[in-house]
Amino acid sequence: MSKIFHASLQGLASLKNQELLVSDISKTEWSDIDIEASKFYLLIPQDSIFRQEYERWWKITDVLPVNSMAITTARDKLTIHLSKNDIFETVKDFVALPVEVARAKYELGDDTRDWKIHLAQKDIKESKVSYGNISQITYRPFDIRYTYYTGKWKGFHCTPRTEIMAHIIASDNLGLCSVRGSRENSISNFFVSENLTDKTILSSADNANIAPLYLYPTTPGEIDMGITRKPNIAPEFLAKLEQNFSYIPTPEAIFYYIYAIFYSPTYRSRYAEFLKADFPRVPMTRNVNLFQQLGKLGEQLVNLHLMKSPILNQISSPFIEHGGGCIVDAGHPKYENGKVVINKQKDGFVDVPEAVWNFHVGGYQVCHKWLKDRKGRTLSQADIEHYQKIVVALEQSIDLMAKIDAAIPNWPIDSEYN
Repeated sequence: MSKIFHASLQGLASLKNQELLVSDISKTEWSDIDIEASKFYLLIPQDSIFRQEYERWWKITDVLPVNSMAITTARDKLTIHLSKNDIFETVKDFVALPVEVARAKYELGDDTRDWKIHLAQKDIKESKVSYGNISQITYRPFDIRYTYYTGKWKGFHCTPRTEIMAHIIASDNLGLCSVRGSRENSISNFFVSENLTDKTILSSADNANIAPLYLYPTTPGEIDMGITRKPNIAPEFLAKLEQNFSYIPTPEAIFYYIYAIFYSPTYRSRYAEFLKADFPRVPMTRNVNLFQQLGKLGEQLVNLHLMKSPILNQISSPFIEHGGGCIVDAGHPKYENGKVVINKQKDGFVDVPEAVWNFHVGGYQVCHKWLKDRKGRTLSQADIEHYQKIVVALEQSIDLMAKIDAAIPNWPIDSEYN
């Protein structure tokens, strides 16, 4: 069988160039790559110590079998807005313009195979330009915006993922967001949504997958037949839980447990190599008390990330204005000694812990990203309060992540589980 060898050289470009000039393959210190150790054939050394215990667990796409990549808009500046009024006024204007005028005004660039201006306009016209088609969309972590949603493929949205989003927005539901493989080598690619969801919810480089917790009747025939919602959880997985616990937990309890596991710092570090390469897997346990304890912590995390927890009202980061008019300047925000500064006049949020400022969800540094995306905008009081709640949510998330790790006595969670 063929062999693969690997070597790496790190440092300044000048030093690497010099080393390459004086060395050759015979003098290089190579390491062998076990190409059979992983089915992903990454062609780089992989820490496979924990591979066998990790790969015996259920992949999340097998636990929640109905899933897909989230929405592709193809033209975010046109289709995503910060308020209902902004998106509605944009849609009314866009649909009334000649194609080339619309292209120039909204800087839409050339048509592509799956998104064309005339098809987007046709889709809107056929929808009767209704205010009722405006929906919330989870655009980035803690960043809910608005879009005009018809659900038609190659219409206003390039790929609206109606087969999944119809379940998410049908009624009370949760969607688990994750990434199959991270080009950013992120191990924090997890979030929750209860709205339409953009594919770049977790990263600008990686497309996010979303799996609904419940499946709802979505066709007139199903509705007329009185079909009710059903859990989007594999029967085999439920059977395994029943075998472990002598009862089947509620779908919500299962979701919360999984969410807690994915926010365990030890889970992320122990299985980092595998989380970068494929959809995450779910470590399970026979310890019902541990399952329930982690579920309670996961529920708290979900409520924080959906901005529903009452604890979010315990604001701890006052906003101080110094004559900058609450405008987010270019090159901002900046973090200076516990303060998130949004402009040259030093308007900003004080008493923001450094760990909160540095907290990432997927490829996004949340506290930085949310403000950066509002460059040139004057923050309203509602904006300021929302950001303050984000700070609370992240501070509480860090605390809960520590509690999740403390609750798990050892890894693997249950060495006898398989």
